[in-house]
Amino acid sequence: MAAWVLHVDLDQFIAAVEVLRRPELAGRPVVVGGSGDPTRRAVVATASYEAREFGVHSGLPLRLAARRCPDAVFLPADAPAYDAASAEVMAALREFDVVVEVLGWDEAFLGATTDDPEALAADLARAVLDRTRLHLSVGIGDNKLRAKLATGFAKPAGVYRLTRDNWFEVMGGRPTEALWGIGRRTAAKLADLGLHTVRELAAADERVLARRFGPTMGPWYRTLGLGAGGTEVTASPYVARSRSRETTFQEDLTEPAEIGAAVATLARRVARDVAAEGRPAARVAVKVRFAPFFTHTRSRTLPAPTSDPDELERAAGEVLALFELTRPVRLLGVRAEFPAP
Repeated sequence: MAAWVLHVDLDQFIAAVEVLRRPELAGRPVVVGGSGDPTRRAVVATASYEAREFGVHSGLPLRLAARRCPDAVFLPADAPAYDAASAEVMAALREFDVVVEVLGWDEAFLGATTDDPEALAADLARAVLDRTRLHLSVGIGDNKLRAKLATGFAKPAGVYRLTRDNWFEVMGGRPTEALWGIGRRTAAKLADLGLHTVRELAAADERVLARRFGPTMGPWYRTLGLGAGGTEVTASPYVARSRSRETTFQEDLTEPAEIGAAVATLARRVARDVAAEGRPAARVAVKVRFAPFFTHTRSRTLPAPTSDPDELERAAGEVLALFELTRPVRLLGVRAEFPAP
């Protein structure tokens, strides 16, 4: 029997959980985010497929979502409900002879040995649906990268296989941004080098990429273009790489003193989270979203890992000083990053 990596992704997970709690919402555009009030500042956590048809997507400001889809039902996020639903899904997956590596509420990698991965995928989807009434999509790959990307072709509630055999047939002509690990900005930099498609990236000169992106990231981007990736799936419990807090202000902050005070408050909250984690932080980052919607992040490595609230607050203040606070501020965030295991 052959070894496979499967990637399971619950379809419109948060919205689906809310519809199960409120069956009368089935078939209607549902948007979840913030307090559920689209007149207040917050962003979309998830949107049902019906809402997505109107251009509503994760990260979109709720006010804009309401303009795009005025008939949508807006609901507040309920993390405990999503925790419980996710736990039920993962329990159903663990009943199979597979290794389950949880990635988040709504997705996981599975390591499996089977001669018929499509049949296994169908069984997994059926078991989750029977137990939780939630639909999932399954990507099948010969490594994690291909399995993850395959899920996108499987949605909604389907199964898709992406391997070395069909990699360039499926992905070759797609833009580099279609790759897991390459975002819009990196894709633009690759385009400046004349690399627009996955196939072009796979054929690129590693020396050219290394000069542009560095000796580590440059060759790694070419590896992504080839569809190469890790195959190890581990059942080790998820270990958080960071703890963060952020606040969206209903009215913009304009005074440096009030901005600094807000960052200090967030840093103290993060410090409590770090203490509860039982691991010291090695790096502190501050996120600032300026009006109307420009987001920037700065960070610095601490002299030594620490859990001390005063040190973390001081570091956050020092990072904030790296920003030019010349525009009104609508959101602030502080993140403490843990050392690599």
